[in-house]
Amino acid sequence: MADPSKRLVVGISGATGVIYGLEMLKALQDLGYESHVVITEQARHNFLLETNHSLKEVERTASQLYDDHDLAAPISSGSFITRGMVVIPCSIKSLSGIATSYGANLLVRAADVTLKERRPLVLVVRETPLHQGHLQLMLDAASQGAIILPPVPAFYHKPKTITDLIHHTVGKVLDCFQIPHELSRRWGGV
Repeated sequence: MADPSKRLVVGISGATGVIYGLEMLKALQDLGYESHVVITEQARHNFLLETNHSLKEVERTASQLYDDHDLAAPISSGSFITRGMVVIPCSIKSLSGIATSYGANLLVRAADVTLKERRPLVLVVRETPLHQGHLQLMLDAASQGAIILPPVPAFYHKPKTITDLIHHTVGKVLDCFQIPHELSRRWGGV
């Protein structure tokens, strides 16, 4: 039986920035964590639009992959113990479903289970600019226990590539789950 403390659910939704999801999977794989992954149909489309990575590569990086329509998958139940879940990137559509507990697909159902079981849920919301409705959805999700972590780049670590910027965000997500990593240099003062 796998160690549940080394098991993380990863949702990749249809917002732009699906490369964040792939880099999250690679980091978990490198760190020896199981990734239980659900990718929405729009996210699959975005991998083809936004990256040079094939869906087969993404699927091979996942420890376990689930169909977004399979509401009977293990990650749809609180009895499947995990360290928590991240939705990276998190579209406004997925945020809306999570904030309102509208479990129409596996990604939203798994996020709802994560919240009801009081496990960490990190939402890497990828939208800008934001209107009041978006902000209210984030506030609603946060009031239920979700951590809202937009992929806002930092520059104190002197990034040289886009991957450096992506790794900074992935590292912030890993920090939320208290998973040690060395994806980017931490601020050490002046």
